[in-house]
Amino acid sequence: MPYAEGRTFYDADSHLMETSGWLASYADPGIRERLRPLYLDGGGALADEAMRAAESRRGDPAAAAEAEAALLTAKGWSALGACDSAERSRALDLLGYDRQLVFSTFAASQFMGDDPDLLYGGTRAHNRAMADFCAGDERLLAVAMVPLADPELAAAAVDEAIDIGCGAVLVPSAPSADISPSHPDYDGVWARLQDTGIPFMLHIGGGGRPLKPAFHNNGLPRPTDFLGAGENIRSKDYMVLHNPPETFLAVLVLDGVFERFPGLRGGCIEQGAMWVVPLLKRLDIAQRTFKRTEPALDLPLTASDYIRRQVKFTPFPTEPVGWMIEQAGDELFLFSSDYPHPEGGRNPLKRFEESLAGIGEEARERFYSRNFAEMMGMHVAA
Repeated sequence: MPYAEGRTFYDADSHLMETSGWLASYADPGIRERLRPLYLDGGGALADEAMRAAESRRGDPAAAAEAEAALLTAKGWSALGACDSAERSRALDLLGYDRQLVFSTFAASQFMGDDPDLLYGGTRAHNRAMADFCAGDERLLAVAMVPLADPELAAAAVDEAIDIGCGAVLVPSAPSADISPSHPDYDGVWARLQDTGIPFMLHIGGGGRPLKPAFHNNGLPRPTDFLGAGENIRSKDYMVLHNPPETFLAVLVLDGVFERFPGLRGGCIEQGAMWVVPLLKRLDIAQRTFKRTEPALDLPLTASDYIRRQVKFTPFPTEPVGWMIEQAGDELFLFSSDYPHPEGGRNPLKRFEESLAGIGEEARERFYSRNFAEMMGMHVAA
């Protein structure tokens, strides 16, 4: 019996856990040797051991059964299907999710920077690797990565990612160059995504660390993060996680990108969603207040309606999703598990169900599947 049953479940956030040689094996000659060593946040030994364990389980039913029994408790590289695509399919069978977006975890550390050859060469390798990981199971939807440092190279990277079968394209939520993502130079990126029906994604980490380090210099002992480690988010980081994606989306609305590309769709993933409730109000206030002096704001739609029409968001399981639906509507929010990262917890469905107390079936169905289907351009039965 699968973990999730009784309805259709589409998971808007999952990850693979990279191993040291994973990205290089997909890189072109000339780029392969320039890739930086994979930054594994101290997990190099865990990654190597996890790959060996996955290989050994292929011929050992008892070991496979043990891994399957730990489906919801083993995290990171130790999780079933963390770095092995065949095992990920088996994990989906047991989880009961009918679709799952798959993001990378650490790979960008190997090529991000100011060198355009390395940046876009690493991007090509990343996107090939993601497409290959997901190729054997139509339930797995590979999320490509496309930096916006150069508009022409970015548009070409979008084309290649789509051509090789990626189902979504992750873009940074902070400007990668000296121009806004709403600048007409990027219209080629947005047009390609609109015309192919492939959504863009924003994800935690894509805007850097929005909290200035000085705010941690408070005279108190530096705490660990809530997972007990030292490099992830803490309470003050959590308070501003939404700032980069909120700014990015506001810019696309107020500068008319969503008006120029009405078929463009996007998802804001693993950055919480409670902030969306006031965002909708602030967008409309900004439009009304500044329309007289900013002609671009004289849009056919109310500013918040572009968000409602074209963007979806994944709440954290600690957020009051039912209240958010009551305040902002049921068309905005998506279920996600963050599998196999530990932030998703050991029982995400239980936590979301508790947060949806008092919410009707139609809104629940939207949360667990229909909103995802709309974001991905999947056929939705009337």
